[in-house]
Amino acid sequence: MSALQNRDFSGEFIFSAVRGGGPGGQNVNKVSSKVELRFLVDASPLLTDEEKARVREKLANKINGEGYLILTAQAERSQLLNKQAVVKKFYHLLQTALRKEKPRKETKPTASSVRERLQTKRKAATKKATRRTRDFGDE
Repeated sequence: MSALQNRDFSGEFIFSAVRGGGPGGQNVNKVSSKVELRFLVDASPLLTDEEKARVREKLANKINGEGYLILTAQAERSQLLNKQAVVKKFYHLLQTALRKEKPRKETKPTASSVRERLQTKRKAATKKATRRTRDFGDE
């Protein structure tokens, strides 16, 4: 967590527990073990403006119209374990969203790949050439 080191977002989390699917048998119908985490990206004092923009771009499908990043966890039977899982998921997602991609260095195609490409093109051309109808003149 190099980009998120020494940052504690726990004060900005809004948790809610709801009934969810997953393991638990009859218990799942009675107990609210699914945990939903909401995090208002734009209001976070721990993120810079650049980081906020990056998070909004990378996690756009998890951010609702009000600007809340919404994550859920329901894999465990216990609300506490689901809460820990959703917090772990949050930090992992944030870390991957803030990771800067290395720019791609363009390289020349290798000689063998060029040869293979041209050979494939020649095969396709001859295959199509044999499909053409011949003109026999007086018919």
